[in-house]
Amino acid sequence: MINVAIADDELLFRKGLRELIDDGSEIRFCLEAANGIELLELWEQAVIKPDVLLLDMAMPGMNGAQTFDQVRASYPSVKILILSIHYNDHFIVTLIERGANGYLSKNTEPSELKKAILTVARNDFYFNEDTIRAMHKNLSGKHRKAPLPGSELSEREIEVLKLICRELTAKEIAEKLYISKRTVEGHRNSLLMKTGCRNTAGLVIYAIRHDLFRLERL
Repeated sequence: MINVAIADDELLFRKGLRELIDDGSEIRFCLEAANGIELLELWEQAVIKPDVLLLDMAMPGMNGAQTFDQVRASYPSVKILILSIHYNDHFIVTLIERGANGYLSKNTEPSELKKAILTVARNDFYFNEDTIRAMHKNLSGKHRKAPLPGSELSEREIEVLKLICRELTAKEIAEKLYISKRTVEGHRNSLLMKTGCRNTAGLVIYAIRHDLFRLERL
């Protein structure tokens, strides 16, 4: 069961999503709030903590960007899917680099949102065609960043990174490379440390920036 929280100031939108997405078997809404302040208060009191947060960017009081920073700092393991009526290519990439696990339009079909929730819970990131297009536009040559000092990746780490980009789980990577799942997780942790990325979504951005993976393969 994946426990989901939603922060959005539109009551009908929140209630509608609960009706459409909460199937009682794989996904369960455990918390809903109208703004960031209410979200953090309810989160602290909640017995069942969310695994995935659906976060609106335009909210009164504490907006989505402020809420994002607070949640990421206080609950680093939660997966955050951004919901917005706007698609700003640079903003999408920036949020993913800061730790978002995916970015979706509010016009997204409920079936895709459900798929995104299940995917981030399993693979740590969900990129649809719009997100890939934004990444392609903003990760071209002039936007590339130099690797961090002392961050040279080993051949095995690059191999694991490419498989992460192909959306394979740690178990699937382990089976493909004939190594243990724990070893894969060790390589992932090393990749996060060497690249300075916050999560797996950030690793995909890093791989694309440094020509270790091509967008069309996603």
